[in-house]
Amino acid sequence: MNFYSVLLIFRREFRDQIRDRRTLFTIIVLPVFLYPLMGMLFLQITQFMQQHPTQVRIVGADHLPDSPRLLNNNQFSEAVLPENLIDLMELEVLENSSSLDSELLRDQAQEQINRGEIDAVVFIPPDFSDQLGEFRNQLRNRQLESQNGVENSALPPMPVLPQPTILFNAASDRSLVAHDRVQRALNSWRELMVDENLMQSHVPKVATRPFEVEHADVAPPIRRRAAMWSKVLPFIVLVWALTGAFYPAIDLCAGEKERGTLETLLSGPALRSEIVWGKLLTVMSFSVATAILNLSSLGITALLYMRQFSAAGATLLAPPPLSAILWLAVAIIPCAALFSALALAVASFAKSSKEGQYYLLPLLMFCLPLMTLSLMPSAELNLGTSLIPLTGLMLLLRVAIEGRIVEALPLLPVIAVVTGGCCCLAIRWAIAQFKNENVLFGENEQVSVIGMVKNIWRDRVATPTLAQAIFGGFLLLAIRFIASTFASVPTSWGGFVQSMLVTQIGFIAAPAIVLTLLLSRKRLQTLALHKLPKWWTIPAAAAMAVCLHPTALWIHRAISHIYPPNPAVLDQLQPIQLLLQSAPLLQVILLIALLPAICEELAFRGFLLSGLRSQTKPFTAIVIASLFFGFTHGIIQQSIFAAMLGVVIGLISVRTGSLLPAIAFHFTNNALVMAASRISTEGVIGTPLGRLLYYTETTTGGTALVPHWHVTIIGALLACLILGRFRSQRRSAPASFTSPLVKSSEMATG
Repeated sequence: MNFYSVLLIFRREFRDQIRDRRTLFTIIVLPVFLYPLMGMLFLQITQFMQQHPTQVRIVGADHLPDSPRLLNNNQFSEAVLPENLIDLMELEVLENSSSLDSELLRDQAQEQINRGEIDAVVFIPPDFSDQLGEFRNQLRNRQLESQNGVENSALPPMPVLPQPTILFNAASDRSLVAHDRVQRALNSWRELMVDENLMQSHVPKVATRPFEVEHADVAPPIRRRAAMWSKVLPFIVLVWALTGAFYPAIDLCAGEKERGTLETLLSGPALRSEIVWGKLLTVMSFSVATAILNLSSLGITALLYMRQFSAAGATLLAPPPLSAILWLAVAIIPCAALFSALALAVASFAKSSKEGQYYLLPLLMFCLPLMTLSLMPSAELNLGTSLIPLTGLMLLLRVAIEGRIVEALPLLPVIAVVTGGCCCLAIRWAIAQFKNENVLFGENEQVSVIGMVKNIWRDRVATPTLAQAIFGGFLLLAIRFIASTFASVPTSWGGFVQSMLVTQIGFIAAPAIVLTLLLSRKRLQTLALHKLPKWWTIPAAAAMAVCLHPTALWIHRAISHIYPPNPAVLDQLQPIQLLLQSAPLLQVILLIALLPAICEELAFRGFLLSGLRSQTKPFTAIVIASLFFGFTHGIIQQSIFAAMLGVVIGLISVRTGSLLPAIAFHFTNNALVMAASRISTEGVIGTPLGRLLYYTETTTGGTALVPHWHVTIIGALLACLILGRFRSQRRSAPASFTSPLVKSSEMATG
């Protein structure tokens, strides 16, 4: 790659972008003026944000006790509410309510509250004051009898007082405010009543609260400020870096298509990779500038308004420390590179600027969950979260801003590798899009829905297209998710069998077969069943699963260590494990090993992999199909392991040219897991072969079998040899293959 060509393209694209008034307004002008204008608007709006009075009706005020007083001159007493809230309560006091029908009063109050004529109604029970006096008398008698030596068990039970009722409308904000104010007044009144009862019983008030908890925050002020800003600032910076990268990327791809200048650039001497790198540097520059300008404008505006409110005597948030700004400035570079490459690759699909803007939402929907995951209270930086793109980087920023960077140093290389790997993959994807003429110059047809369906049926090819395969993958995930929301834990073996049959056949195999019938002409070729493989590949694939079983156990242990299982999920799976342990082993193997091996392979290594291979490289198609395969498993530990196992199964299917060896591998792997769950640890270790292959290890769940390292390494090497044999068999196949066209030409030439 010629870096001088990259620099020339960067200068050209950067110069064109800074000449565009729309880009300058979005990147520079808007961030500078947005936050001051928002601050001014906020100050104007706060002038209208004032508390409004609420109308409350008190029914049965004549039943209230004289002490402590709840009402005073048809208003709440100052002992139960502060003066500012008393002025906001317009009370309507009804006395002599005992002569009226209580049900009629309640119905009328409900209608008036629903119509908004009144905000809340408080019903005081009849004879509340008399019953309260009786309660106090029995309380004093109980105390006297207790002093005379009467045991508590022999004393009569205390009477239960009737409760006041508050009627309100939860769908009305004014009614909710009135309810909160009345609730506060009644709570204060109840506390006063408790104090008076204690005083009459000659019990000091301190007896109800013998001690107070003293809170002592040992964090320095700067650490408290950093902890507060560490969750907000990284999210703001990353969102603006993504937004700042997308609009220049649209103009550099879709905009050049509309202006007709992309063909001139592609016809030049520069390589496609050099063009992508030049455009990437341009988009990255604007992404960094957008993030920095927005952060600076937000900080300056917040600082000015904080000083203004501090001068007025208000206590507001302190500004972020300088170290937070420095860490954010360092993290902007890799984030901008990742977002710029993703935006450039996505924007290359757009045929116009208008269409390109539609692609911003899917990109945001893909990135936002990874960024918001770090904002959860339980999220912390560990090995598991550091392996998640964007999430690990944001958690690292959070730890660094809080001044705990020393704790994160062991995970810094992991986050750097993950972020750098994502950047490399995104850049390679962008370069691949610019090398694909169908992506850059494909027609932007506008057809009706009926016409589009007709075209899909008319233009069917041998195997599904890339878009159809991805659509099928997402359709399988959607069906699987919707079905899981209606599923319930089976309580019997028959119910579990029925659930597995419906899930595997109805929700995985059937949609894949239907899509194959609708979207392809050569159905058996789409499902990789159009020819029989070499007879030895099927037992070889099963032997490969046996050889990889120790490696699979170690991988499963590592995944469980990085992402510990949720105890609640394990409790939900416990009934299913009990059903599997009690059922006949043959039925379990047929249901858990054979059925998923057939149904899942038809869907993921059949329809999905065939469609992905039509326009992508084989290994890329295998990885994408494996990711879809992993996502169909509901538990994250199973999803990661299934995705890794899917890569191996995909390699077997591609190199043997058939789905049958893949089914054999899948079946054998599942059968080994089911058989191992039935064998006790003592039974395995008690045999010489078992001691040669495994050793025991004590875990929280009991004693587990762990394969020896030498067994794991030997098994992995044997599996690689078998896989290499599949590859050589696949490569040697074309040598014995003679094209029908060659045969006919040979016959014609005699």
